[in-house]
Amino acid sequence: MRAAHTAGKTQERVLLATVARNADSTYGREHQFSRIRSYLDFVEHVPVQTYEDLSPYIQRVVAGDLRAMFGGGQRVLMFAMTSGSTDEPKYVPVTGAFLREYRRVWNAFGVKALLDHPAAFLGSILQVVSPMDERRTHFGIPCGSISGLLAATQKRVVRKYYVTPRETGYISDPEARYYAIMRFAVPRDVTWTITASPATQLKLARAAAGNAERLIRDIHDGTLRAPGEIPGPVQRSLMANSQPDHATAGRLTALVEEHGELLPRHYWDLAFLCNWTGGTMGLHLRDFPHFFGDTPVRDIGLLATEGRVSICLEDGTPAGVLDAGGSVFEFIEADADPSDGSAIHRCHEVVPGGEYRVLLTTSAGFYRYDIGDHVRVHRMEGQAPVVEFLHRGLHVSSVTGEKLTEWQVTTAFEHCRLKLGLSLSNFVLAPCWADPPFYRLHVDEQLDNINELVGLLDAELSAMNMEYGSKRSSGRLGPIVVNHLPPRTLGEVDADRQRRYGASNEQYKHQYLYTRPGDDASLTPRGAGESRRLGSPTS
Repeated sequence: MRAAHTAGKTQERVLLATVARNADSTYGREHQFSRIRSYLDFVEHVPVQTYEDLSPYIQRVVAGDLRAMFGGGQRVLMFAMTSGSTDEPKYVPVTGAFLREYRRVWNAFGVKALLDHPAAFLGSILQVVSPMDERRTHFGIPCGSISGLLAATQKRVVRKYYVTPRETGYISDPEARYYAIMRFAVPRDVTWTITASPATQLKLARAAAGNAERLIRDIHDGTLRAPGEIPGPVQRSLMANSQPDHATAGRLTALVEEHGELLPRHYWDLAFLCNWTGGTMGLHLRDFPHFFGDTPVRDIGLLATEGRVSICLEDGTPAGVLDAGGSVFEFIEADADPSDGSAIHRCHEVVPGGEYRVLLTTSAGFYRYDIGDHVRVHRMEGQAPVVEFLHRGLHVSSVTGEKLTEWQVTTAFEHCRLKLGLSLSNFVLAPCWADPPFYRLHVDEQLDNINELVGLLDAELSAMNMEYGSKRSSGRLGPIVVNHLPPRTLGEVDADRQRRYGASNEQYKHQYLYTRPGDDASLTPRGAGESRRLGSPTS
């Protein structure tokens, strides 16, 4: 909080330390880091970067040339992997300095959350982590999830509070993995849980509820008979110290007899939950009361594999204060070109209510890196903005200049769902080229009032996005068309995509808005909409 109130000076200090650390790297010499004495010098020598700009240097580091990006005395502990704009993942070098920054902010988040929820203090914690070594480079450096590295390097005094065995990260079968986590978590006195996606919270709860009889029997017998496949070495490691627990099995049996089902609000006394709540993630929260009762939810803040942006200080909001003492932040006005220097602002120069894209400069060797995240500034905390994640830059569709965002689509759909009293939660909206262009709504549930839903969704989008409304009223954009899919189709599409990114990647997000015509080809019956189609665009 002190860093937030002096964010201007704090950011300058962090910037100069980061630049000095890598001044004698190849990247540092090429961009004259030795001449940088201020933020203005930094902007003069370093342009706004994308991953593609940095990729040649990163590939050299992956190949063993650490000096391509880092100064002497530094070591790359691992490469954190995250999905990129192509089928190849991005590699983020995790140095000792970057790991310290990442851990420091998580510690701050956790301490603040515990101070606000003292009932959770010294209770058990359920946290889902993925392995840090899904693969290795030619030189043996692990590549995977930074959450795995954080878990592997925890102090023993802290580790004892976490109920999830790290070995569960090596279970590739999602159903078996979630079951195994709950097999060890349900018997413990869990007071808070932390995942990236709220969908993961629900998957864990459903894994226990849907396998209640099996779960109680495993706890009673001291066994692990998961649905799905667990590799033999992982199974043996998980069960090495397992003992029968007749008392807990008896308590859980009594809960099932009393409530007719087995839910977290029955077997845990939760103080709070931690997960994303902003952007499209908030759609999952409507299912939380059934499983978790009225347990408050603390957003984990805006963070990416490339670095953390914000720390949420209170429950029930995705808005968090900028981590001014960690990385260096710049903000580009939402629709501006990065080459327009007048549209780029330092953290203490942004305006409440403004929408921006975030640039990161971190100890991972990323400088003025456009992470593609759009945020809205709620207010200022001293000199630091309190920001809320809106959407990724890639999740914008604009076939006629309407610039429709995924946040607008999911928000409008949620308004419609509530007005019509629908339980429908999964859908895809995709742009289609025709005369005129239009959007196709894919659903895999049969609804009697689907026409009413489509008309209301069109009206909501028109009210929310003036460009969309203008294009619709002028006939430049046609009405929404429905495509009914077989039951569970969208869930199967998500499962297939998650397998391609790695089943252990719990940060996977369902994509509600497709952004390019033709992206939904696998969902569309051959010939659908042909009477309106003119052909593929030429540009």
